[in-house]
Amino acid sequence: MFKLIKIENGRMNVPEPVYHDVTDDEAVEYGEALVLASGKFTKCGATVKPTHIAMGSVAADATKRTLAAARVEDNQLYEVPVTAAPTGLTAGSKVTLHTDGLQVTATTTSGVVTVESLNGASAAGDIIVVRII
Repeated sequence: MFKLIKIENGRMNVPEPVYHDVTDDEAVEYGEALVLASGKFTKCGATVKPTHIAMGSVAADATKRTLAAARVEDNQLYEVPVTAAPTGLTAGSKVTLHTDGLQVTATTTSGVVTVESLNGASAAGDIIVVRII
């Protein structure tokens, strides 16, 4: 999951939430990368830059579909797990999103999330620091 760890030059590391409904019959998990499509939140594709990070969860069969999410800004740093050993990555590498929208891959072709720090990561599942720009 994408976990906000720092808002550079911000007084607090708390983003202002925005509220929209989630696409019908779609589940969203806390910390998932999202985009707005037809006015509703939906899971972000692997090579699509996320515009929001979920601040809550919604089940696919939920009747209440409104979700709070943090708008992605250039000055935000996130911790996120990487799905493969990040051996070929360096600070500045751009990676793709995993299909679950909760992790990043070590794939740099068509990457949309910028690695800020490997944070000592050496194996799949380790946490790296990224910026979405």
